[in-house]
Amino acid sequence: MLNRILAISKKEVKQLLRDKRMLFVLFFFPVFLLVIFGYAVNYDVQNVKLAIMDNDKTSTSRDLIRSISSSSYFEIVEYYENDKRGKEILDEGIAKGLMIIPKGLEKDIYSSREKINVQILIDGVDGNSATIIQNYSIAAIYAFNNKLNKEASQKVGFQIAPPIDLKSLFWFNPLLETTIYLIPGLIALILIVTAVVTVSLSLVREKELGTIEQINVSSLTIFELLIGKLTPYIMISFANAIIILIAGFILFGVVVNGSYVLLFLSTLLFLFASTAIGIFISVVSDSQQVAFSLATFVSLLPATLLSGFIFPIESMPEIIQWSTNITPAKYFIVALRSIIIKGTGLQAFWEQWIYMFLFATIFLLLAMIKNQQKLKNS
Repeated sequence: MLNRILAISKKEVKQLLRDKRMLFVLFFFPVFLLVIFGYAVNYDVQNVKLAIMDNDKTSTSRDLIRSISSSSYFEIVEYYENDKRGKEILDEGIAKGLMIIPKGLEKDIYSSREKINVQILIDGVDGNSATIIQNYSIAAIYAFNNKLNKEASQKVGFQIAPPIDLKSLFWFNPLLETTIYLIPGLIALILIVTAVVTVSLSLVREKELGTIEQINVSSLTIFELLIGKLTPYIMISFANAIIILIAGFILFGVVVNGSYVLLFLSTLLFLFASTAIGIFISVVSDSQQVAFSLATFVSLLPATLLSGFIFPIESMPEIIQWSTNITPAKYFIVALRSIIIKGTGLQAFWEQWIYMFLFATIFLLLAMIKNQQKLKNS
């Protein structure tokens, strides 16, 4: 049996080596997607364009403006004088936010016990960005308050301690860099698309060339045929995974904090599941065009929308959460983020391995059953 599987694998490798365009796509496409998504899909908000209306025009208000503009989060694009101009700035997209410093800011800081309200109006079209801008603004005002508090403490000669001292710590991704969060999802997306699409075309190509008849009349079993077809593509996908990890490290500084052995085994299980889906598609398709369209639809959309790659599954409606189980990318991403970002052991994601193994087994069995039915009907 092993000799027959190796023979099928060698045949598949020779066909791939003759198809230079396919080889180019297989090795160029993953790195291309990594670069495009890594740089384009980014939730970090920096250099937020901010317009300011300074109604106080004192040294304190200027200190506040300097404190805000010194951060990489904000860029002061305009100082405006009235509400009409402020509305125009937001309407025309000149700035994402308007900060309004009230008249009497400096006087009230040192003479009033009431809190002084500094207002910020934020363009809320993009809800995610608006929330982030709001948080940045709160952080900037908090930092300025601390500065004023320190200066006041030095003047009166003793420390004025706040009743509650809040310190925030972020684990696993201290700088909250979106790229580090997205890279594992990108790896899963790229691998499932390339694996499913390329494998789905393999058996269909045999049908279109007429060579499938020679295979059917040979002593090969359906199991040997499918495993022989899977093996070369799993090896190629592994090479792609290594290239993606190296590119992620060079371009974005993403390092693997966990075990490389666990990473290897997780990737092997995921590729087994992905190529099993491709084999099933190739069995049920009668042309390469149908196989390509079906493989792209089955792999790309669920892996992008339902895997937790971009949108947290916990935030989805319950019925949609159930539907996320249709893609093995969901389980692989959990394992990848645990290994690459958190550096945890198998105890954190062993269930994902079981799901991926079951996924692969079910689709291979379905492919074998469907192929046997076609042989009986032909």
